[in-house]
Amino acid sequence: MIAYFAALNSSDMKRAYLLLFLIFQMALPMQAAPGDSHIAIETQQTALVIRIDKDQTPTLIHLGARLRNTAEYAAIPNNGKRGEDYTGIYNSVYTPAGSRNLLEPAIQVTHADGNPSLDLKYVRHETQSLADGVVLTKVYLKDPQYPFEVTLYYKAYQKEDVIEQWSSIRHTEKKPVTLQKYASANLYIPAQNYYLTHFHGDWANEMNPSEVLLTEGIKILDSKLGTRADLFQPPSFLVALNQPAEEDQGEVIAGTLSWSGNYQLAFEVDPLHNLRILPGINPYASAYTLASGTDFTTPAFLFTYSNKGKGGASRSLHRWARKHRIPQGEGNRLTLLNNWEATYFDFNEEKLSALFKDGKKLGVDLFLLDDGWFGNKYPRNDDHAGLGDWQENVKKLPHGLGYLVKDAERAGVKFGIWLEPEMVSPKSELYEKHPDWVLKLPNRQEYYFRNQLVLDLSNPKVQDFVYGLVNDLLTKNPTMGYIKWDCNAVIYNAYSATNPNQSNLYVDYVHGLYKVLERLRAKYPTLPMMLCSGGGGRVDYGALQYFTEYWPAITPTRWNGYLSSGTTPISFRLSRVATT
Repeated sequence: MIAYFAALNSSDMKRAYLLLFLIFQMALPMQAAPGDSHIAIETQQTALVIRIDKDQTPTLIHLGARLRNTAEYAAIPNNGKRGEDYTGIYNSVYTPAGSRNLLEPAIQVTHADGNPSLDLKYVRHETQSLADGVVLTKVYLKDPQYPFEVTLYYKAYQKEDVIEQWSSIRHTEKKPVTLQKYASANLYIPAQNYYLTHFHGDWANEMNPSEVLLTEGIKILDSKLGTRADLFQPPSFLVALNQPAEEDQGEVIAGTLSWSGNYQLAFEVDPLHNLRILPGINPYASAYTLASGTDFTTPAFLFTYSNKGKGGASRSLHRWARKHRIPQGEGNRLTLLNNWEATYFDFNEEKLSALFKDGKKLGVDLFLLDDGWFGNKYPRNDDHAGLGDWQENVKKLPHGLGYLVKDAERAGVKFGIWLEPEMVSPKSELYEKHPDWVLKLPNRQEYYFRNQLVLDLSNPKVQDFVYGLVNDLLTKNPTMGYIKWDCNAVIYNAYSATNPNQSNLYVDYVHGLYKVLERLRAKYPTLPMMLCSGGGGRVDYGALQYFTEYWPAITPTRWNGYLSSGTTPISFRLSRVATT
């Protein structure tokens, strides 16, 4: 037998050990107690298994390779290693705070009567096929003492080996309930060791990988920037199980959160040396007041399991993103010429017309007019004024955008426009007319990030303004072929003049942004839109569902070149779909 194992390669060795494990388990009494039931969420290669015991306590007992026979899941021990006394605490499928919980909670609430505890029992579950290879499982949980419910959603993409998980929280208590924490998922994984790869950086130096061994305790990755989830540290990670993963070998869990605001990824190695992963909206300054009869839906957490290293995990997420997340994600993209480095703020109609013609000679499909085309009382001649005043600057563009659109089309290229609709310059007509639309503290000095402030997208009037800005441009110029949407500031001065619950602001801001983008996508479903945020500051899977292309948060993929045509400098960026 020893000689047999010595002759096996690593892949065969794993299969042999798994076979011995199953044989050993079959020789023992079943680990599941009488009356226990199991919910298996499966893709072609992966399984997540929930056990419901006789007390209706839901626990997560398996996340990893899919077994051939679903009946074998019953043989998996409750805690992976030991600790039956802690069943339902350490490996809860959605750990509630209070009562007997000992670890970092997935959900923490204060009830209308002030009670800070929560208990969640299994009620029922249902599974339905949504499309070819896409299966949705809903698991309904309820507190036995309060009219408080949580529904866990698991959408399994069979072919792509990706699971999308989120939760919906609802109550019918007499008064509002405060949600202190509300994670999107609560994963539980037993292994010998855990090696976390995360990414960090700054503007023009994003996505530097760092691998660390997780030890007992909690490691937190988070953002408190409000608008740009990816600027310093993106909400994405890889965890290698047992040993550091290589590109094509090793077990890996890869995950990312679909959220464009403050997030938190918590990695807790518990006293039994099992790993708990809790991704979700950052609870920092965000205790959410939830009215009775209202649903709160967390952002989706996307994850995949790979036994073929980091490469297998990343390819699964990329295939999923191209097929299920990015609009027209499997199609081609136009080659784009951008005037920014060629002219910066210093341009007029003649300079732009020359760029149209030279761009056509290069084989460019589309011309993008970048920052500096707007503002009259406060012209946008540098980045200190004009944001919010989205009217053509009459000195630079006396004939308006419509003239440029037609001029570009006569030269044989489409025309696109740069916008930063979420922002406002303190020196602008918009700021003068609507100071209550701006996120700023009423009794403190204003602080500016890139000489600008953030509009209050938690305010429905601001949402209408931003939608109307883009819609009016496209209505007046129906052949305009492209929008570049930028976001160059974080949230300083976090205060809303119109939001009755200030601690809801960070969450409501992102929801307001998504509402605007959903309205635009409903009316203009095929319009190419680029997502930019000082480069790749907003390359998260929440924003990707609205944009056809984006600036990736990897510095080498940004390439700016300079050519000369006579005396006219030409800066160009070759833009294509980016899913890596």
